[in-house]
Amino acid sequence: MDTFFGSNPGMASRIAHHIDFPDYSESELMQIATLMLQGLNYRFDDEAEPAFARYVGLRRQQPHFANARSVRNALDRIRLRHATRLFDDDSALTREQLCTLQAQDILASRVFETSSPAGD
Repeated sequence: MDTFFGSNPGMASRIAHHIDFPDYSESELMQIATLMLQGLNYRFDDEAEPAFARYVGLRRQQPHFANARSVRNALDRIRLRHATRLFDDDSALTREQLCTLQAQDILASRVFETSSPAGD
């Protein structure tokens, strides 16, 4: 919003009340991710949770980070990578495998590439 108001002189004065919503902390973003996954009957395995925490830390430093929306978008992409990984597995899958996101599903993100300007 600061960029928007800065690019439109006089606009800020036309809006009577400005409310500042501080960004979520990494801990809060992890809680949001856990709640989102629980609502979809997914969970992180033991290695995936710290990988996602690392993802959040890196993603927050990149342009266009949008707090919980970025977390939701990341979880959507992670779930797609998870589904693709399972689809490529010819063996019978258990409910546990279907519901558990692994670190490899997260670490495939472009966020972990050092030269990446935008998030995945």
